[in-house]
Amino acid sequence: MEVTRIRALRGPNLWSRHTSLEALVRCSVEECHVTRMSGLEARLRARFPEIGALRSIGDEGEISIAHALAFAVLGLQAQAGCPVTFMHIAQTVESGLYQVVVEYTEETVGRLAFELGEALCRAAAENQPFDLDAALARLHELDEDVRLGPSTAAIVQAAVTRGIPYRRLTDGSLVQFGWGSRQRRIQAAETDHSSAIAESIAQDKELTKKLLQAAGVPVSVGRSVSDKDDAWAAACAIGLPVVVKPRDGNQGKGVTVNIVTRDHLDIAYAAAAEISSEVMVEGFIHGHDHRLFVVGKHVIAAARREPPHVIGDGIHSVRMLVDQINSDPRRSEGHATSLSKIHLDDIAVARLAVQGMNPDSVPSKGEHVTLRNNANLSTGGTATDVTDDVHPEVAARAVEAAQMIGLDICGVDVVCESVHKPLEEQGGGIVEVNAAPGLRMHLNPSFGKGRPVGEAIISAMFADGDNGRIPLVAVAGTNGKTTTVRLIAHMLTLSGKRVGMTNSDGVYIERRRIDSGDCSGPKSARNVLLHPDVDAAVFETARGGILREGLAFDHCDVAVVTNIGMGDHLGLNYITTVADLAVVKRVVVQNVAPNGTAVLNAADPMVVQMAAYCPGSVIFFARDMLHPIIATHRAQGHRAVFVNADAIVAIQGRSECRIPLAEIPLTRNGSIGFQIENAMAAIAAAWALGIPWETICAGLGSFINDAATAPGRFNVFNYRGATLIADYGHNPDAILALVNAIETMPAKRRLVVISGAGDRRDEDIRQQTQILGDAFDEVILYQDQCQRGRADGEVLALLREGLTGAKRAVAIDAINGEFSAIDNALARLSPGDLCLILIDQVDEALAHIAQRLAEAR
Repeated sequence: MEVTRIRALRGPNLWSRHTSLEALVRCSVEECHVTRMSGLEARLRARFPEIGALRSIGDEGEISIAHALAFAVLGLQAQAGCPVTFMHIAQTVESGLYQVVVEYTEETVGRLAFELGEALCRAAAENQPFDLDAALARLHELDEDVRLGPSTAAIVQAAVTRGIPYRRLTDGSLVQFGWGSRQRRIQAAETDHSSAIAESIAQDKELTKKLLQAAGVPVSVGRSVSDKDDAWAAACAIGLPVVVKPRDGNQGKGVTVNIVTRDHLDIAYAAAAEISSEVMVEGFIHGHDHRLFVVGKHVIAAARREPPHVIGDGIHSVRMLVDQINSDPRRSEGHATSLSKIHLDDIAVARLAVQGMNPDSVPSKGEHVTLRNNANLSTGGTATDVTDDVHPEVAARAVEAAQMIGLDICGVDVVCESVHKPLEEQGGGIVEVNAAPGLRMHLNPSFGKGRPVGEAIISAMFADGDNGRIPLVAVAGTNGKTTTVRLIAHMLTLSGKRVGMTNSDGVYIERRRIDSGDCSGPKSARNVLLHPDVDAAVFETARGGILREGLAFDHCDVAVVTNIGMGDHLGLNYITTVADLAVVKRVVVQNVAPNGTAVLNAADPMVVQMAAYCPGSVIFFARDMLHPIIATHRAQGHRAVFVNADAIVAIQGRSECRIPLAEIPLTRNGSIGFQIENAMAAIAAAWALGIPWETICAGLGSFINDAATAPGRFNVFNYRGATLIADYGHNPDAILALVNAIETMPAKRRLVVISGAGDRRDEDIRQQTQILGDAFDEVILYQDQCQRGRADGEVLALLREGLTGAKRAVAIDAINGEFSAIDNALARLSPGDLCLILIDQVDEALAHIAQRLAEAR
């Protein structure tokens, strides 16, 4: 068995909506039939009992070692605690080669699972040992390292529940919610509205105290100190017991409370000084430690925190009792679980000394031994929910504290005997105000019920009914995608939206190109969704990106499929038939939002079949108003777009809008059939988006199909009395559509300039010139710069083969270089001639043509 390639499908894809890894797995003849590998399944189960019974998934017939790998990868992740359930195995057209698809929740964990799954299968095949416990430990440890922490995960889950899309921007806790201009960002429990100044103030404990005092909020007395002696002097002046803390610490790090001796203070000072160069001493307020969680103007949750402690049994030492507590599976290092482990560090040892103990002391039965006086969960404390007990005046003081500091999300630490009555009545006070507060104690308190703190944060960021999304259109198909994308984007712009657009020419934000080249894949689309100045997005969605990485979005408002026809790029990535290609293109339709729309070409049977997979509604379009699909759809009361006489008609029931073809320059007064279809697709998409009809009509009338607006898409020029057409057509369907369009244009003599892309099948390359040879008088072949795996001259030879027996072509020439071929064609032209130039390097070729046009003036 050989794993030859692993791809991360980071969005909805050919196989499912799950994020998945797709591996190419090559098996030997024997490995293609596990039953022929004596005892393999038993050896696999002996090494990994939870692998389950091997069975065929996705294919009928024999079970291969690829199936065993898929079960192993999925099972290892599941046993390590990853919530994964999906896998699929598909045999390719190549014997012994399988596509193995397994869901992941964290990509790095999924990749490690593939590595370990392969090792497990090899160990079973070769009857070698496999350390399952070590493998699961590696996966679990990596998963804990890379997955979102509990605070961020709670906020993300609240967003998902609301239907708000999210994207993790770093390996840490920086997350974007929503798209484009509707986006918001968080870093753990901080939002993009959390002020850096407020965070800085919150970290400065002395400044925080001054501001809270100015606001009339009760706080403890204290000051900064310069050294241990100054700290003791401050403690004596304030009055014992005292608290020692870093001036700019967080998470309770370096904080020691209830200090009553000089020795304890010296240890506490050293601990605080390790965290910050500046240390504070303040009065100790008697009572319980409480954390109030404030979002905006409301206290969302409150917890009473208990410092880490043990209860003696008269048998075990403090150290042994701590070990027993730490064995609780809810406790871990860091913040991955609801509780943290307790550590017998210097502060804990000092606290024990105050109680006349050390870690090896054996406390009597029922004796309460405190290991730390501060009750942060990060130091091993526990929390009890008291949200329902908080007195309105206590809540008001917490909100005032957060607002005085300037924090929209805040953890307010209050020390008091009880939250049932105002702080002033019981001598309680606020001891700290924390930016980016942890949510663990409120999500999963040790005692009491969890509180929806993640939901509260999301509700503060997004108003009710706001899902953070912008209108999103995905356009797929064999031909016409780029023009359709540009026309939809143009209409959206006229409707007042700032539009982000991707296509095979580049990435555009508000009509300005910010990236060039073929940008029809998910990476470019994701970049648009990141852009803060985008109110609507239109994406050309090519098959390659879907196969390579999946979609860039979870679902779209409108999915357009222009056509499938004879297909394109067949034979690549194991997509060998038109039916296979249709399944790939169908992915955008399958991921339409439930309240969204699919715009489908009724004249293409492969496209029509996609309607059954659309979760939303469907608008069919076709030039023939009497097409059975159009007629049936209309009869059922659904929306349809078609041509009637000299106009495009959009109709639903008795309501219709007519747009004369003469008012759509793109169609050249209705003479260019494929542009009529592009216009219909764009009209249907705009209709689905709710763009007003006057704006749709204005967009159609003002969209000029020139080299600036739609480069390489039937750009027409006048060259010394001859008609020059530049187009990026590069497959038989496109060539046939161009020929049909040109047949409507008068010409004395017709010339064509063409090359072929080397990554097409031989028959596709030949078919292009077979079509052209019957429609043009002279054919100029050229070899472009990128042969895409073909030998020198191989593409030209195939193009020549296609011209064998041509009915019209009388002159055939081959020229090396695209620009030389263009110049050669221009030199042949006379007034009244027509020349079609099928360009390869769109921008460069159009610039070259523009230069020649300027020279001819």
